[in-house]
Amino acid sequence: MLITTRRDFSRMALMAGLAARGLRGASVTSTASIDDTLRTGIQQRKIPAVTAMVATPDKILYQGAFGVRDAASGTPVKLDSIFAIASMTKAVTSVAAMQLVDQGKVKLDEPASRHIPELKALQVFEGVDSAGKPILRPARKAVTLRHLLTHTSGFCYDTWSQEMQDYIKAGGAPPTGVAPQVPLMFEPGTRWQYGYGLDWSGRLVENVSGLTLEQYFQRNICEPLGMNDTSFIPTPGKLDRIVSRYDHQANGSFKEQPRDFPAPTAYNGGGGLNSTVGDYIKFTQMILRNGRGADGKQILRPGTVKQMSSNQIGNLGAGKLKTMNPARSSEVDIHPGAVDKWGLGFLINTVPYQGGRAAGSLAWAGIWNTFYWIDPKRQLCAVIMMQFLPFVDKEAVGMLGDFERAVYAQAHV
Repeated sequence: MLITTRRDFSRMALMAGLAARGLRGASVTSTASIDDTLRTGIQQRKIPAVTAMVATPDKILYQGAFGVRDAASGTPVKLDSIFAIASMTKAVTSVAAMQLVDQGKVKLDEPASRHIPELKALQVFEGVDSAGKPILRPARKAVTLRHLLTHTSGFCYDTWSQEMQDYIKAGGAPPTGVAPQVPLMFEPGTRWQYGYGLDWSGRLVENVSGLTLEQYFQRNICEPLGMNDTSFIPTPGKLDRIVSRYDHQANGSFKEQPRDFPAPTAYNGGGGLNSTVGDYIKFTQMILRNGRGADGKQILRPGTVKQMSSNQIGNLGAGKLKTMNPARSSEVDIHPGAVDKWGLGFLINTVPYQGGRAAGSLAWAGIWNTFYWIDPKRQLCAVIMMQFLPFVDKEAVGMLGDFERAVYAQAHV
């Protein structure tokens, strides 16, 4: 079953609306091929569900929903269907942390331990001794908020870190809970490696603000932006809108997981939010508007958005990860053949995608194969949500690439 885009987003209505409003930047001359791309994509790739949106800073150019919420009911997904967005939470946490920087409550380059006592006296894992035990030494540098936001702190996810795997196999305590207390895998600032930096950034936001991360997000980001369906804990009335998660099997089939209702007791800045494609497009539009909400309220200072959108890791490269758990994540190479950078919360591509986003665009994703990109040069942003493992599965990457090329093929920018 499928849902095509709404009638008011047909070609004639869309173009008339754009002309009447004097929209600058991108326009979409037809939504049909984007619809066809998503519709045929889930049929050919056997992906259970997908929703997607494309926007300029101020207008929605495309919206579509295809597939079913769950296999048992066959209920069609809709634009307000709720997906687990996992690490797309990280950009929201980054904005929250930078709001505190804007307010002068936190400094990017001060020791983060001033606000997070657990980060005092950190140790660095240096290998395994002859007895098979972990070798640890004190860190020479203090971890800063800049390190945490750029994945250069030394905190590493075990899904993509051989060092973390070695540490755990040697008897080190495995990571558990929100913001796990684990050693650094390298000296802060010396490498880029995806990890728990944003988990700890969320803890910093809570400690400085005196609010839980859920409370902080709702008051300072979600409510001002009208992101009414974005939360760690969706209200019971939204249960029917939650999309099932799946595991992609070796034979090409998708095994459905029980459709559960999230009820966390602690909130993780690195992941855990649930959202809709419509809500998250509002977040990406705010970045395109240089920190301004649709009502004109400034969520972030323009200079802060510029800082977040620029390279913060120097000569290091970002976006490539070797998997330690193929069932959870395939090999990650977000931009094959290119050396990309990281800002304060975003991956930044240094060269354009063929048939797609311009150089200098911002992006990241969630492990259940939800993706977004923000293209400041073209004044365009897009969000696409699927809901299955492994991350960057070939079918998910194929769908993302087809969608992006269809967007730019139809957009006059």
